[in-house]
Amino acid sequence: MTNTYKILMIEDDKLVSWSLSRDLKNEGHEVKLVGMGNDGLEVFKKDTFDLVLLDMRLPDIDGLQVLQKLIEFSPDVSVIMMTAFATVQTAVQALKLGAADFIKKPFAYEELKNLIRKTLSYSSLSREVARMRDELKEKYGIGSIVGQSESMQNVFTMIHKIAQNDAKTILITGESGTGKDLVAKAIHFESPRSQYPFLAVNCGSLPDTLLESELFGHDKGAFTDAKGTKKGLFELADKGTVLLDEIGDASASFQTKLLRFLEEKIFKRIGGTKDVKVDVRIIAATNKPLEKLVDQGDFREDLYYRLRVIPVNLVPLRERPSDIPLLINYLVDHYNKELKKKVVGIAPEALEILKNYPWPGNVREMRNAIERIMILETTEVIKPEHIPMEINRYETEPVQDVFHLPASGVPLMGVEKELIRQALLRTGGNQSQAANLLISPGMLSGIK
Repeated sequence: MTNTYKILMIEDDKLVSWSLSRDLKNEGHEVKLVGMGNDGLEVFKKDTFDLVLLDMRLPDIDGLQVLQKLIEFSPDVSVIMMTAFATVQTAVQALKLGAADFIKKPFAYEELKNLIRKTLSYSSLSREVARMRDELKEKYGIGSIVGQSESMQNVFTMIHKIAQNDAKTILITGESGTGKDLVAKAIHFESPRSQYPFLAVNCGSLPDTLLESELFGHDKGAFTDAKGTKKGLFELADKGTVLLDEIGDASASFQTKLLRFLEEKIFKRIGGTKDVKVDVRIIAATNKPLEKLVDQGDFREDLYYRLRVIPVNLVPLRERPSDIPLLINYLVDHYNKELKKKVVGIAPEALEILKNYPWPGNVREMRNAIERIMILETTEVIKPEHIPMEINRYETEPVQDVFHLPASGVPLMGVEKELIRQALLRTGGNQSQAANLLISPGMLSGIK
């Protein structure tokens, strides 16, 4: 064993404990010897050990009782049980209680040495996996979403409820840039499914054949380039979560196949004949109005209601202004660490400009704007002149002022153009969304 460990040995046979202790110390390990079960528990509570070697029969307390209390105190502890009275029943009982392994006396030191190496290697790997899982939860869990507004508090409540109740089908809606992917990840990493994969696919970025292959997989020979069997995301994410992003862009053909899968959670790989059954949570996300698509016949009504078992709607940033300062501070702190900057704050005038801007691209646009500022500027305080031009020049004149009719009159075309300009600015140049903000969508034709 090349690594050295701290080992607690609870063994009343002095010859066995002395012999093992000597050999382990010769390997470079630190060994603590205890002859009684209760004494061993007290020593364990006061110190930290990589491994416990525990005799099954002790003078004051049964070894299985000691094992149970060790596990209760530290669930991740590695314990190897040692006994001269081994039976299948006692071995099974010890493993069920949480023992890492079991060895029967008398044993050769080489046998124990190999068992210790295997146990501690597995324990080290388990701790590393747990550490990485904790890091992922910290990075993608509910703490990664910033907001104090009532609408965001409602979203946080929904995330907790969904995670705790293992809801299988969720629909997240909201404008582009509102953080639908972050909410999907938070739902996954706050739930017991977090120990299994989170996989995502954009339903609008792939043709039908590739999208189906990506999700359902294919068998060898299913098509020209299918030289082997490939598992799809649904199979790879078994017991985990799959995010179907931009579900509103899915074709009619794919919608039909997805509905069938959602109903039964059984599918066949492309070109396959064998049914594959999985337990996977499906989160669908879209920035499109699915109800309107249903009315227009562009989205299946039955699929819409099947996806919308639990709906989560994300409010655009312009409708939760109280979150803007909080987000700005969060992003400044984030890019201070990532870019190794030392920005200590933002000037009140600059903050006012950012608060008054409607953020048509929502949190994504704000993230990009703050990142650009942090990269290009070297001052410790963000000032108005540091803010990107398209944000800095935004006019905050209230729309109702346009309707103030001066004594000299006002050209009607000028009023229309001003309303159209503001609608386009508010929606980031998206004419369809701008049209929805105006009484007459046909007014857009007035733009030259």
